[in-house]
Amino acid sequence: MPVHAKNASGAEQQKFVYDFSEGNKDLKDLLGGKGANLAEMTNLGLPVPPGFTITTEACKVYLESGSEPAPLRDEVSTHLAALEERMGKKLGQADDPLLVSVRSGAKFSMPGMMDTVLNIGLSDESVHGLAAQAGDERFAWDSYRRLIQMFGKTVLGVDGDLFEEALEEAKKVRGAATDVDLCADDLRQLVEQFKGIVAKQTGRDFPQDPREQMDLAVRAVFDSWNGDRAKLYRRQERIPHDLGTAVNVCSMVFGNLGPDSGTGVAFTRDPASGQQGVYGDYLQNAQGEDVVAGIRNTVPLAELEKLDKASYDQLMQIMETLETHYKDLCDIEFTIERGKLWMLQTRVGKRTAAAAFRIATQLVDQGLIDEAEALQRVNGAQLAQLMFPRFDVDAKAEQIGWGIAASPGAAVGKAVFDSYTAIKWSRSGEKVILIRRETNPDDLDGMIAAEGILTSRGGKTSHAAVVARGMGKTCVCGAEELEVDTKRRRMTAPGGLVIEEGDVVSIDGSSGKVYKGEVPVVPSPVVEYFEGRMHAGAEDADELVKAVHRIMAYADRVRRLRVRANADNAEDASRARRFGAQGIGLCRTEHMFLGERREMVERLILADTKEERDKALQGLLPLQKGDFVELFESMDGLPVTVRLLDPPLHEFLPDITELSVRVALAESRRDANENDLRLLQAVHRLHEQNPMLGLRGVRLGLVIPGLFTMQVRAIAEAAAERKNANGDPRAEIMIPLVGTVQELEIVREEAEQVIAEVEREYGVELKLSLGTMIELPRAALTAAQIAESADFFSFGTNDLTQTVWGFSRDDVEASFFTAYLEKGIFGVSPFETIDKDGVGSLVRDAAAAGRATRPDLKLGVCGEHGGDPESVHFFHEAGLDYVSCSPFRIPVARLEAGRAAARGTR
Repeated sequence: MPVHAKNASGAEQQKFVYDFSEGNKDLKDLLGGKGANLAEMTNLGLPVPPGFTITTEACKVYLESGSEPAPLRDEVSTHLAALEERMGKKLGQADDPLLVSVRSGAKFSMPGMMDTVLNIGLSDESVHGLAAQAGDERFAWDSYRRLIQMFGKTVLGVDGDLFEEALEEAKKVRGAATDVDLCADDLRQLVEQFKGIVAKQTGRDFPQDPREQMDLAVRAVFDSWNGDRAKLYRRQERIPHDLGTAVNVCSMVFGNLGPDSGTGVAFTRDPASGQQGVYGDYLQNAQGEDVVAGIRNTVPLAELEKLDKASYDQLMQIMETLETHYKDLCDIEFTIERGKLWMLQTRVGKRTAAAAFRIATQLVDQGLIDEAEALQRVNGAQLAQLMFPRFDVDAKAEQIGWGIAASPGAAVGKAVFDSYTAIKWSRSGEKVILIRRETNPDDLDGMIAAEGILTSRGGKTSHAAVVARGMGKTCVCGAEELEVDTKRRRMTAPGGLVIEEGDVVSIDGSSGKVYKGEVPVVPSPVVEYFEGRMHAGAEDADELVKAVHRIMAYADRVRRLRVRANADNAEDASRARRFGAQGIGLCRTEHMFLGERREMVERLILADTKEERDKALQGLLPLQKGDFVELFESMDGLPVTVRLLDPPLHEFLPDITELSVRVALAESRRDANENDLRLLQAVHRLHEQNPMLGLRGVRLGLVIPGLFTMQVRAIAEAAAERKNANGDPRAEIMIPLVGTVQELEIVREEAEQVIAEVEREYGVELKLSLGTMIELPRAALTAAQIAESADFFSFGTNDLTQTVWGFSRDDVEASFFTAYLEKGIFGVSPFETIDKDGVGSLVRDAAAAGRATRPDLKLGVCGEHGGDPESVHFFHEAGLDYVSCSPFRIPVARLEAGRAAARGTR
């Protein structure tokens, strides 16, 4: 929460600036993740360069009003003066300048999405003082050119390619392989070129006043919160747009002071696999942006022990301290300045799905967290990733390269070499692999569109790797032997093999291997475990499967929500049971009327007399009964909710246009078929402008006599046969699209009569439940009345979403949902995650009203939301008894139901 301080007159005012020594890791809302963790490390006594944080509250005021809060300038001046006194130098002073970095830092990590400026305080005058104090002229001019380049691009809006082209030309003239090979004179000339670029592109000179530099940089960081790439990333990661970013002003420490200096990124565990060890990247004579940008290839962190053992040993000790303190994998940025180690950032690190499960169980075994906390460290989206197929290692495949396994998965697609093409081809239905030398934040759109990302530069801490892991995208980085030519849109492999844009490639984010063409895939070992083909306790079960088993077992112990399956046949039901389903929450009987049975439905629709109709129904009865016998057998002892016929009858008839053409052609030849003529008449009679809001569901059962009673009899007879065979059928009959209690009362009365007849015929007692789907707003609003005649409610959230929003799902997702997502109207499609405020409000109210009428009313959900992680948490909070989803999503729903329950007990 914002803290209030007294101003000079003694009045209270909101505090907008905090010294690093004033905060802690629990103030992420106010100080952002970076600022809160810098404060925490300061409090732990770790070597953090002094500095201060401007709060997210200041950013919010700026974004809302267009100007900084009135007290901010004075607060910054006060903290800057304290920093200058502590450092014994002033910002940008000529003889010995204090330099600072200005870095963004939101509550949630957004790697590379917002702005950072280093070396603020350098000018034409102070660069000489820096050179004199450092005893290194090259270092001073290198730092100055970096400032102009970063400031020009991020603060003044100059095209970054102009600076890059000038730098490349300077290297070409010198014959230098990297910027490190440029001498002081080269860099001095480059500074003049960069200043000329700024003046030409902006109409003003590069600012020489250090305070102006700092103030403009702070404003640029605030503005970057609403930059296109930041907004896109927040939509992708479902980060709220109203949080704002903090700004961290930190005294500079320099990794570009020569071979005894450098910068790096370290992980306390491997973010790709979760294994303990020494993981990270280090780059001598460099500043931090060089590492994450992937511009220069780094060396493994373990090499630091040979280069600077004292700093390496201190870093290892600090990493252990931080992991123990945060009780999690930590991602650390550090700089070594002439043998002195400085900590620039720590945060709980992004990790792959496999690493998340492994690390969670490892930390339990180490006594750092308990099982409930381990369950919160993983999520359903990660589990779903682990269930994707992987490449078949025994398949014949042409390997063309090998890089760093940055983010696991098996990705296949056509090679593309820029984000625009990736987006364009993806929208046309093509699967693509985005190939770059290195990615930068501007590539985010293309990374989202691609199946996977391949770069020839960078390591596990590069932009591509970090962002890909966060999104769950397959990524291979640093494939140095592959020469990527983005201008000619091709990649050349060793031996001269050329991959042109549009050629298919396969990348393995688990091994780092790159293949030409499409490599076959095989089932994931996690799926094999759920299928029962790999026992978690078996010696050959890998560590990942064992970790998944442990966490799933705990989730099943603590969850309150039961998880059922949407399944329409015995095969799907059996698979669902293996995946842990506790019954069937939705059996769609319309799927049983396809194939050869379609003609029988046509005869039912065309029937002119009761006798014809009864004959058609009698033909369907034994087929329906056989379906249910198999279903009840595969789900013996578990509930099976059977939804009576729901879709409009025209779905069982030929297309009206095709049939009209066929009849017209036949009539022109004077050989029209009598049946086709009758069928056409029926199709015209049943044709509706909006069939999803027409004759379907319970309305069919009331309009076509005998249809629902035939289905009820088939269910009852199948249950009776199973019971007489010593089975334990637990059938539940669901009447769809009820909008008023009277509809349900009529159908229920008829159904109870049929069930009673079957009980007498088979000599058994059947305890069949009768309930309804709540999928219309009126049903939700009159739930108290409907509950009088219902044993259970099952919320059909697909149709409920359509009718609440006025959306036709088949049309709107293709027509305007993309625009709604891009404009931020939706954070996510309401068909993917339940709309808590609208549709969710009806679900909550209907559940409460139904239970008020009938306290023992069973409540479930059977729409697609039943397998969506975020929606599962909502249904838990709403008090439902179960969720139902497709068989493949059952493990995800089980996990999230456990997480929802465990979260409430923590």
